Amino acid sequence: MNPVLLKTIDAAQVTCERPVAVDAEALSVARLIIEDIEAEGEAALRRYAERLDGLPPGAPLILTKAQLAAAFEQIDPADRELLERVGGRIRSFAGAQRNALREVECSIPGGRVGHTITPVDRAGCYAPGGRHPLPSSVLMTAIPARVAGVREVIVASPNPAPITLAAAAVAGADALLAVGGAQAITAMALGVGVDACDVISGPGNRYVTAAKYLLSDRIRIDMLAGPSELVVLADETAEASVVAADLLAQAEHDPDARAMLVATDRRTVEAVNAELAEQLPSLATAEVARSALAGSFAVVAADMDEAISICDRIAPEHLALHVRDAKAVAGRVQNFGALFVGAMSAEALGDYTAGPNHTLPTGGAARQTGGLSVLNFLRVRTWVRIDDPTKAEPLFTDAERLAQLEGLEAHARSAARRRPGS
Repeated sequence: MNPVLLKTIDAAQVTCERPVAVDAEALSVARLIIEDIEAEGEAALRRYAERLDGLPPGAPLILTKAQLAAAFEQIDPADRELLERVGGRIRSFAGAQRNALREVECSIPGGRVGHTITPVDRAGCYAPGGRHPLPSSVLMTAIPARVAGVREVIVASPNPAPITLAAAAVAGADALLAVGGAQAITAMALGVGVDACDVISGPGNRYVTAAKYLLSDRIRIDMLAGPSELVVLADETAEASVVAADLLAQAEHDPDARAMLVATDRRTVEAVNAELAEQLPSLATAEVARSALAGSFAVVAADMDEAISICDRIAPEHLALHVRDAKAVAGRVQNFGALFVGAMSAEALGDYTAGPNHTLPTGGAARQTGGLSVLNFLRVRTWVRIDDPTKAEPLFTDAERLAQLEGLEAHARSAARRRPGS
């Protein structure tokens, strides 16, 4: 008999409680790293990079744009073409996002108001480099920054493999900081080794997340991301082998990743569990995936209405619809970071090649935010212009009265002095 790798829980056990993205131990470690680098500068940064990232003593902390370009030329030509193809799709989608945004101007009594959309000056883009090189994260973070119009883009990644350096070149990065963890976030936020960044984006481990949290009063961050997660919503038409493949693709990310199945019948859960048991042993990442599955679950819903309600309660990072009428269901689900409509829309395409970003909210944060995009690197700034004060009297009068109601007499006088005839 095959082992049950994905335990089944009752629908009532699916709660809105979020996994903790920033735990006390990670905060303590990150706080010490920040304090040390702030006090000692590059010497502390190098010390942490050598101790925690394995940076060879005396090795450069910064790789230049020319070095990134050289790394690109040295990798396999097929890999060069792959990075350029994938980068092109990401760039195209980010460009479509940017083109959907426009500046605004409208009339008020006696003048005009509006907003402008401008990029930040400098962006820091983090790409993990722990178990495996992640060139996709380099492309997904640095390309939207470039498309947004950011003047200087810095990538940070520990022990960067040649493919990571090549991805930074394709993304148009100006330099790469060969440092990881909380120390990389600190360096980019405070301007140690590189110029201080205005925005820091990109996924990372809990120490990266803790540093982003602690430094978020000084710089803009994209989100506080926890372990990656996927919900597959499946009905009786779902192909169990494909559902299992998608769940395993999620589970191999990390032992703390969550691969969840919401099914409309128990037979689907049983068939998927059988496929998981069949497919798992042949994975090189089986140990990691097995740990992730142990912390994951399946749930059987009474019908599609309840299944959709459960998915919305979880608000997962990724939501894949393996159902008969996927387009109709897509119009009903509300809470997700990224949606994959139909069995052929593999979540792996979102991770790598389709174009939309793979840096997404986790732990239920999809209820109030979306994934990384060009918007993270843009500033919407408003303006007011009074051209004819004689027509603007209602604005001055209303401002004066509201200020008086709030007890702010200087505000009231400031408005009153501009009223015609005052």
